[in-house]
Amino acid sequence: MWLSFSFKISRALTTVEKLARLSEMQEQRTDKKTAPECPFAPLAPSYLVRDKEFFMKHAYNQALKAWKESEVPVGAVIEMNSQIVAFAHNMVETTKDPTAHAEILAISQAAAKLGDWRLNECTLYVTKEPCPMCSGACVMARLKKVVYAVPDPKMGFLGGALKIHEVPTLNHHLEVECGVLAEQCQQMIKTFFMLKRKSAENADVC
Repeated sequence: MWLSFSFKISRALTTVEKLARLSEMQEQRTDKKTAPECPFAPLAPSYLVRDKEFFMKHAYNQALKAWKESEVPVGAVIEMNSQIVAFAHNMVETTKDPTAHAEILAISQAAAKLGDWRLNECTLYVTKEPCPMCSGACVMARLKKVVYAVPDPKMGFLGGALKIHEVPTLNHHLEVECGVLAEQCQQMIKTFFMLKRKSAENADVC
């Protein structure tokens, strides 16, 4: 029992140290791209009503943090028993790691905090439909449910381009819901890429 407990502590510390290193890399970056000025303000979720919008608003605020770091503005939180157990945003550019998506980072964080890779009682809230990698991770982590705001018809694997959660041979099937806070999250993503394109065009002219 002691060895099992020690292993869980060691695994949790390793994951926490990895996340701390990501944060350190984020602060030390010297070649960081300049993000376009963000015209959106953080949302203020009411802690009196912990519904789907409450958790998606927290994910939205994580996406704003990604924007300010010149990352694609996608944010995620993981909820268990009406409590947020993990939160993250895209860090691909910061870490130079193609797997550093908001969903992956949040899942790792939740597993470390709860001391179990099986997140059966957890719900992931994310501002954009998960890609193939993140959709697979949601299944492998045994998440109870995934709620996303904006569908992705090209790369989304939870309803957009494909429905991986409905593959009949899988030994775990998660619930999926789409559309919570969709308008606000879609507007943020569209504006981000529009401003990035304008910035690139202006740079070419100069």
